[in-house]
Order: sequence, then C-alpha cells, then structure tokens
Amino acid sequence: MDEVAVKKHLAETDDQFRELLEEHQQYERELEGFSGKPYLNPEEQVRETEIKKRKLFVKDRMQLFISHFQSQNSLS
Repeated sequence: MDEVAVKKHLAETDDQFRELLEEHQQYERELEGFSGKPYLNPEEQVRETEIKKRKLFVKDRMQLFISHFQSQNSLS
C-alpha cells in the first residue's frame, strides 16, 4: 500500500492519527494566514516559527504511524 493510501486508511480507522492529521491541517491554515501578509511583526514571526516547529513535530509523528502500519502489513 502506498503512503497516500496508508494515510487515508489511518485517517479513517485510527483516532490518534486522525487527530494528528487535523492538527497538522490547522497549523497549515494558520501558516497560510501569515503568508498573505507583506510583513510580520516580531510577535507574528515568533508565532510563525512556533507553528512551523509544531507542524513538523506532528508530521514526524504521523510518519511514525505510517511507517509502523507499512511494516506491520509487509510482514503479513
């Protein structure tokens, strides 16, 4: 199963993965709000950096779910 299919499957069947996916999407929406601005004030710059770090952390956790799923299913 390719990664896109695994993500879809996990989003439909695993509550933890679905929560991570929703959190990742929320961070993406927040970042899009910053990208429309020509200039970010210092507080916005800090917030943008914080969101990017959290988004990456969530993405890494999602990848662990995907890798675990793929390894479990390749053994079957």
